[in-house]
Amino acid sequence: MGALTTLLENYDVFAAFWMTVKLTLVSAVGALVIGTVVAVCRVSPVGVLQAFGTAYVTLVRNTPLTLIVFFCAFGLLNTLGLSLASAGSPTEIVDNNFRFGVIALSVYHASFVAEALRSGINTVPQGQAEAARAIGLGFGASLREVILPQAFRGAIAPLGNTLIALTKNTTVVATIGVAELSYLMRGMVEFNPSLLYAIFLLVAACFVLLTLPTGLLFTSLSRRLVVQR
Repeated sequence: MGALTTLLENYDVFAAFWMTVKLTLVSAVGALVIGTVVAVCRVSPVGVLQAFGTAYVTLVRNTPLTLIVFFCAFGLLNTLGLSLASAGSPTEIVDNNFRFGVIALSVYHASFVAEALRSGINTVPQGQAEAARAIGLGFGASLREVILPQAFRGAIAPLGNTLIALTKNTTVVATIGVAELSYLMRGMVEFNPSLLYAIFLLVAACFVLLTLPTGLLFTSLSRRLVVQR
């Protein structure tokens, strides 16, 4: 306990924990929006959109997240000069790192969200779509009113797994200087090597505190909202 107390007193663990939470929540929203669009493209009757959705999932899902993070931070920011923060702001570097980290996490995990939703769409009986068309609903209206609500219910479990994976993958953005838990851990290990086990225990406990309730929540939701066929 003495080692943990020392770490909590000397380092701002709460700020790093909160940064991980912010990365997770904002990236989850981004991944859900992008993934939903990609999933709709994959089931679209338009060949070009199908090809785009398939190419996106295949390319992004098989690209290491580290490469995507580095491309956003160094390719878009340093090489192309694309900045997402106010020029000259005292927090310009911090803001850019955070926002490009969110973009990278969102783009990467959107491919997994898209596949989860596509699996959910495939669980909806074909008769549902045919009935929607029979009453005059177009493709977009059928998706919005009939198919996607059921697809989200059927995809709750894999979406929960994706959210847990996203939470753990926030550690990757430490490579571009985002001060989340793993970034803090690196500093603690460097200056307190004698407290190595306590450091690992503290960081692991923080991630368990984030992922365990998420897993329990989504497991409960998947059981309560399951679509009976």
